Amino acid sequence: MRNRIRKFFIMSGESIRMALDNIRGNKVRSFLTLLGIMIGVMAVITLITTVSGVSGTISSSFSSLGVGTLTVSVTGSDLKSGVTPEDMAKITELESVDGVSPMVNLMGRVSYGSNVQTGFSVAGKSAYYFQSNENLILQGRPLNFIDDDNRSYVCVISQDVVDKFFLGVNPIGETLYVAGIPFTIVGRFEEDTGGGVAGIFSGSADVIIPYTTGMKINNSDEVTSFTVYLKEGVDSESAVPEIEEAMDVIFDFEEDCYTVASMETIEDKMETMAQMMSSLLAGIASIALLVGGIGIMNMMLTTVTERTAEIGLKKALGAIPWQIQSQFLLESFLLSLFGGVTGAVLGLILSYILCQVLGTVFVFNGGAILLGIGFSAVVGIIFGWAPARKASRLNPIDALRAV
Repeated sequence: MRNRIRKFFIMSGESIRMALDNIRGNKVRSFLTLLGIMIGVMAVITLITTVSGVSGTISSSFSSLGVGTLTVSVTGSDLKSGVTPEDMAKITELESVDGVSPMVNLMGRVSYGSNVQTGFSVAGKSAYYFQSNENLILQGRPLNFIDDDNRSYVCVISQDVVDKFFLGVNPIGETLYVAGIPFTIVGRFEEDTGGGVAGIFSGSADVIIPYTTGMKINNSDEVTSFTVYLKEGVDSESAVPEIEEAMDVIFDFEEDCYTVASMETIEDKMETMAQMMSSLLAGIASIALLVGGIGIMNMMLTTVTERTAEIGLKKALGAIPWQIQSQFLLESFLLSLFGGVTGAVLGLILSYILCQVLGTVFVFNGGAILLGIGFSAVVGIIFGWAPARKASRLNPIDALRAV
């Protein structure tokens, strides 16, 4: 038994040596064969690693925007198209809720003197919104509860509005016209990033006015979207059923009147989409691996033809078919493995460069590396099988005629 094991290792070592000698003996052909496998593995690892880095960066950015918030979007029913301030007050009284900030979107031009701009977004929000985002205001004051109660015509503006209308001028106290209605500017903010889940999709506002004033301008006493701020330590997953129960009561238990979105839900969907994208890109890049496998098969078939005399001589000296077959399979396997390892290294380098260019975090994806190298090795075995089998089935007499 021990002699058999020793003999097996000796034969395996000899087969590896002969396979490496044959690869080195055909440097140009071997390199061109490796190239297909190398490009395929490099493409797979580059795409998967880069997508992982980009999705991770986006996910972390979204998380920071929506921590401790839920967004309720109201589609309404036949009898009730939105929620009233009284309805939102009921939501505020819930045990897990710290406060509610409605959002009212307005359309119209923004102007100051003769300068008229149409690309700015105007939103109505409550005083609680500014209370929950204390660092939002850079100059002046935020909107307060008195502004909400009195439906005051005051506003706070973004830095973009300052750059367009008030270069070199202190905007506080100036009058800005929104949809032809004069508003007194009471504050300035740098960027509106506290809108929670809703703000991610609707975008940041350039001009913020009291939501009650926005409802008055829209001639409505209901809103169709509001952000729920949860109390510290409350998990959004446990708060959703409580909010849904209150909303069911508000809409008399009619179905499909609203949706409650949490950041966890959006992150789960994003992760699923990222995984689908990675799988799709990996599948497309794997086509290059198949092309490389065809190149390996072509090279090995040529090698079998060139080494017919060698095969016949080995068979004449007592080599059995499986030994011949394993030698050619090993050569094909080593070719694809070398290409896979080289492609993995180049893929990591390229993905690191791409992540730096895109400004995302480079994520070392061990699964992608194992997938690329493992798939390349499997390709080598599969596409090397037919040439190896052909070599093992050569008739020794016919093979020796080539000597």
